[in-house]
Amino acid sequence: MQEGIIAYVSLLFGLSVLVLMLCHKLKIPVLVGLIITGLIAGPYGLGIVHRGHEVEVLAEIGVILLLFSIGLEFSMKELFRIKRFVFIGGLLQVIITTGLAYGASVVLGIPGHRSLVLGLLISLSSTAIVVKELERKGELHTPHGRVVLGMLIFQDLSIVPIMLTIPLLAGDGLAPAALATNTIKGILIVAVALIGAKWVVPSLLFQITRTRIRELFLLSVITVCMGISWATAQVGLSFALGAFLAGLVLSESEYARQALGNIIPFRDVFTTFFFVSIGMLMDTSLLVQKPAFVLLGIAGVLTLKATAACTAALLLGMPIRTAVIAALALSQIGEFSFVLAGSAFSEGILGKNEYNLFLLVSIMTMILSPFLLEFAPRLGYSIARLPMPSKIRQGYYAKSRLEKDPKNHLVIIGFGITGRHMAQACRVFKIPYAVLEMNPETVRTERERGEPIFYGDATHESSLEQVHVREAKAVVVAINDPTATRRIVELLKKLRRELQVIVRTRYLQEVEELRRLGADEVIVEELETSLAMFARVLNKFLVPLNEIERLVVMLGSDGYRMMREDDYAGKIVTQLKPFTVDLEVMSFRVEEGSSFDGATLAQLELRKKYGVSAVAVRRGNNLFANPSPDMEIRAGDLVVLLGSPLDIMKARGLFLSNPQKEGEEGSNPVAGSE
Repeated sequence: MQEGIIAYVSLLFGLSVLVLMLCHKLKIPVLVGLIITGLIAGPYGLGIVHRGHEVEVLAEIGVILLLFSIGLEFSMKELFRIKRFVFIGGLLQVIITTGLAYGASVVLGIPGHRSLVLGLLISLSSTAIVVKELERKGELHTPHGRVVLGMLIFQDLSIVPIMLTIPLLAGDGLAPAALATNTIKGILIVAVALIGAKWVVPSLLFQITRTRIRELFLLSVITVCMGISWATAQVGLSFALGAFLAGLVLSESEYARQALGNIIPFRDVFTTFFFVSIGMLMDTSLLVQKPAFVLLGIAGVLTLKATAACTAALLLGMPIRTAVIAALALSQIGEFSFVLAGSAFSEGILGKNEYNLFLLVSIMTMILSPFLLEFAPRLGYSIARLPMPSKIRQGYYAKSRLEKDPKNHLVIIGFGITGRHMAQACRVFKIPYAVLEMNPETVRTERERGEPIFYGDATHESSLEQVHVREAKAVVVAINDPTATRRIVELLKKLRRELQVIVRTRYLQEVEELRRLGADEVIVEELETSLAMFARVLNKFLVPLNEIERLVVMLGSDGYRMMREDDYAGKIVTQLKPFTVDLEVMSFRVEEGSSFDGATLAQLELRKKYGVSAVAVRRGNNLFANPSPDMEIRAGDLVVLLGSPLDIMKARGLFLSNPQKEGEEGSNPVAGSE
């Protein structure tokens, strides 16, 4: 038995390595690669793994740890920052998607309770794939990234009521007694979780962390996860729901990040089995037998979900471009739908053929998801060019132009940290400015404070006209969306070639393209951060300040080209070697009766005899920097020495009243101190 499990695990891991390496070259997401691994290894593929029970057990642990980690990462503070996108946008997206899917299913002759379950399953998207892709593209904090993240959070929250609903739909109708029982169960579990989060778990973990035993902390976290999961299963709910609640219990404690860091390696390993097991369940014979039917199902799901998400985003007042990108990002069916579909299959709501078809269509939408995300910005721009009301193109919160027609002003696109600092500087130096921002809540709040801020998508000319960009002297582009940044730079230069465009970007590789499009100045966060660290590190090595400034200026002015040179790092190190001497700064207290007590710095001849220099003396509350050679040192003074560690230790005996007891070399009293 044990040999069989080890053989299965070894085969799956080995095959996963090969498949993921190929997927990496083809830029296919890791999760999709794992599903493909399961397809190849499973009974519908090469049949390498014949028995899937052991893999399913490991997969169940993967689901528990996955939901547990999501619960850990769930923050109430982060939730309220995008609460409008979460509670309004997410609710709209789930209701519209479920309603459209339910209606389509009923039209196709599927019974009502089964149609409702399919609608709920289809309403969920893949948090893992979407968030990872947005992070990879640097778009998680863009307007469409915030919309997508908000809707995904609501979907994750909706897993709980969906889990409670599926058992109730197993019969012909909803039993009031069963509904009341499950509702009470859910309320009790949530109440216990909140009580544990507030009082029990933090104090328990505090006592455990005081022991400083890493293994004990890890075992305690896993115990909380598995214990709450088991408790929810005992009252008729799922292990996955319990794991999510366990994560919530820990998320509000100060130990959440430490717990997450310990869990992630285990989560990644066991989650691998979850996605592999899903691939093993994928019956590709349906694709061979009924290709048109399967392809129609895939197209129908993508269209239905994209339409629902786009509608929800437009109802939130977002511009059409943002709505389209968000729609395609959410158009796949999520991994949690697999868990819920399995529950529906176990309850008899879905038949075997329907379950297999649902899995096949879902997995295919996940495979297509990364490619749709790449295509989404271009589709968004194309649709935005079509004739439509300005409220749809620019968003509901777009306002009219500035009351006065300014000239030679500064236009700030994006009101994050960079935009706020620019606005503050403009106020200090009396520079006229206007701001264009796509977060409606930010616009509303800042406008109440008197900021000349407008809502709009800067990729559209009509939005730029709100802030009189043609009459501006310069434009600062400080947004987190690389695709939109390129588009904005190109549009600004088309509107007015001589306009000064200053762009902030995250990575060095984006500079050449931005300059090609017409950006006059490109500020790279990656480079500016490295320069700041570079200067501070050299300062610690006592490199002369003027040399540090010279190198920083050289790097800053031509760093974009120089950083790309293969031998660049070697050149800089060669230049710095003469300056990075092995020097240290140490301070010593002068003891009464020591060689220092009553002697002047000139009498001590520190530099001549010991190779060190006294750079400062502290006497009481007074500090004497660069003290005079004639300064008399007294007992109790604190003397700061500069020199090599060995030379400083040789001079240490001068501070001691009885240097012989230290047994240090070179600690005899000075001869020339008569």
